[in-house]
Amino acid sequence: MGTGLSTDRLQRIDRHLTENYIDAGRISGALTLVARRGEVAHFSALGLMDAERNRPTELDTIYRIYSMTKPITAVAMMLLYEEGKFQLSDPLSDYLPEWADTEIWVSGEYPNFKTRPIDRPITIRDLLSHQAGLTLGFFDNAVDRAYPPMLRERQHHLGHYGETDLEGMFAQVAKVPLRYAPGTAWQYSVALELCGYLIQVITGKRFDVFLQERLFAPLGMTDTAFNVPDEKLDRFSANYAPADGGGIELVDDPVTSKFRETPTLFSGGGGLVGTALDYYRLCQMLLNGGELDGERILGRKTIELMTTNHLPNGESIADRALPGMFNTIKHQSVGYGLGVSIGLEPAVSQITGAAGQYAWGGAAATTFWVDPVEELIVVFMTQLKDTSPSSIPRELQVLVNAAVVD
Repeated sequence: MGTGLSTDRLQRIDRHLTENYIDAGRISGALTLVARRGEVAHFSALGLMDAERNRPTELDTIYRIYSMTKPITAVAMMLLYEEGKFQLSDPLSDYLPEWADTEIWVSGEYPNFKTRPIDRPITIRDLLSHQAGLTLGFFDNAVDRAYPPMLRERQHHLGHYGETDLEGMFAQVAKVPLRYAPGTAWQYSVALELCGYLIQVITGKRFDVFLQERLFAPLGMTDTAFNVPDEKLDRFSANYAPADGGGIELVDDPVTSKFRETPTLFSGGGGLVGTALDYYRLCQMLLNGGELDGERILGRKTIELMTTNHLPNGESIADRALPGMFNTIKHQSVGYGLGVSIGLEPAVSQITGAAGQYAWGGAAATTFWVDPVEELIVVFMTQLKDTSPSSIPRELQVLVNAAVVD
């Protein structure tokens, strides 16, 4: 049967990225993996992973995947769900009692908040679907301003705070009122970081150890971790950001990067580094219904539950999001499941694709999606920090879907 993808049309991806992004000085390099029906059809390394040292992008380049960590954390949670360790409807306070007395912000600035009691407890489903009342810590409102400095300064993903760990961070967050009543809105948040802490409490294992034993080792994700060891440094990409005068500038040199150090805080929302091939193995496991190369990670019905829209009444992120970055056209007719976005109606979102496609991206313009209808997986890696919303994922989706010819 083959992949049913046109090789000539897949080459448009490389031309588009080279002409419009790399040669234009908008990114340094890129790595694109496209697979269909279990076979890799396009795996292309372009440009430089480290422009300062003139190092070309390689197929095994290691990237900061930032928020593409969240689907990994969600999978880890669902491993425990399948073992009967919790129900999605369980109150968070059943496992973390410090959340039992949480209230909802009404007005005022820290420490002079006016609050009200919650209407119902935060549930584990609320955490996994970003409906828990939590926030990120760097939006412009009183609740965000009361979050710990590591969140306000957007540095928690680096994980280096001396003795501060997940327990310490969330001991502080638990004292801050919720931004909204659980279940009444959608807000991108530190909820998946909190899931990492929850995994530690339920299992008695440190979060990074659990991931390595239960997910990375069985799947052969050999380069995915919370730090880059010295022996892999030559494969670690530099990280860039748009420069004020145009072009890009270096913001994290791989040689001096904090990601070389072993962290104390293991961020389940954005702390991992990894390769495109590692992430592809995770995606192929999901597309296969929970199994890869003889290793069963999840059951098919669990993945179906994860990749169903969990927002009320079939609404989209744009419908449910608090005012901010998630009310744009790219989030119209895009729902949210457990750790992943869910495509709803392509005609409403105005882009080629299939209902049921699940996806997410990272803060350095990385992205992935899995299309169960077309048996299609795409993993895209680059390193361009703080460029959300990036135009590359939507452009890439059009280019890839245009290559589907049977």
